[in-house]
Amino acid sequence: MKDIICLTDRDSDLEKAASLLKSGKVVALPTETVYGLAADATNCEAVASVFAAKGRPADNPLIIHVTSLSMMEKYTEDIPRAAYRLAEAFWPGPLTMILPKKNNVPEIVTGGLDTVAVRMPSHPVMRKIIDLVGKPLAAPSANLSGSPSPTTLAHVRKDMNGRIEAVVDGGECTVGVESTVICFDGYDSIRILRPGFITAEDLRKYVDEVIIDENILSDVVPEVKEVRSPGMKYKHYSPAARVVLVCGDLDHFIKYAATRKDEGMCCLIYDQDAEGFPFKYMTYGSDSEEQAKQIFSKLREADEKGVKNLYVRAPQKDGVGLAVYNRLIRAAGYEVVET
Repeated sequence: MKDIICLTDRDSDLEKAASLLKSGKVVALPTETVYGLAADATNCEAVASVFAAKGRPADNPLIIHVTSLSMMEKYTEDIPRAAYRLAEAFWPGPLTMILPKKNNVPEIVTGGLDTVAVRMPSHPVMRKIIDLVGKPLAAPSANLSGSPSPTTLAHVRKDMNGRIEAVVDGGECTVGVESTVICFDGYDSIRILRPGFITAEDLRKYVDEVIIDENILSDVVPEVKEVRSPGMKYKHYSPAARVVLVCGDLDHFIKYAATRKDEGMCCLIYDQDAEGFPFKYMTYGSDSEEQAKQIFSKLREADEKGVKNLYVRAPQKDGVGLAVYNRLIRAAGYEVVET
């Protein structure tokens, strides 16, 4: 098995990464959200290699990453005016828009849909490599399908060593959860299919109506007949440890955990909960933005520590907290407890 090549953010290494991508290889790249498993989005064989490396189901569509509106327009059509308003407000940044695709977007990228998900990332390494390649890059998270997303080079190496050609080190991701994904329900109406750092409150400043898809907050397994967006699958972002999401205040959380003490148990709590906490614990931030940045690293850390049962104090369900909650209910396989 060939070890993954680790490249730096020096210009010479970025040019090498671009050369590998042009030749049809798969390269993991940093974005502001998570590390992505990048391939030339117009090269069907390269995109197939992404699915193979991840073990990703073929009906789970990919996001293509661009660096300009003109690049977006080359691969999409019938673009709503609202999309341009949102692009002006949030691009480059962690917002993905689902738009009607042109015929030059391969079906393997879209899972056979007539739409394609498009994002303009802000990370300078990702942007430079897209420009060097001169084509959009399809780039789902650079992890094994279903496992916690990678936010550091070490995470990528653990999951992808021997599976892909190279990874470019861009440091720790600053956002920590994948982009907000939206589709357009009408002239000035959008639907959030996957919550992220760009919140419903942010989006309402630019469109008349923002609908939060019912599957985002559902505490029962949703019936997803058509996967319109990445992250809509039933179980996702999961460590080897069993995850249980516990909703309620700290006192009720402690009472719940007290009835489930065993050697493999650990609690994931807020930073401010730690003083005097009576059980083995890890913390994942003091507010929603910190929790978004840390959640995937903490899920991976649980496995490193040999945790068997991880009881997570649920985050807030608004703002960025909605994105964290959405990831955690999927990591838990919808095992949610109200205390």
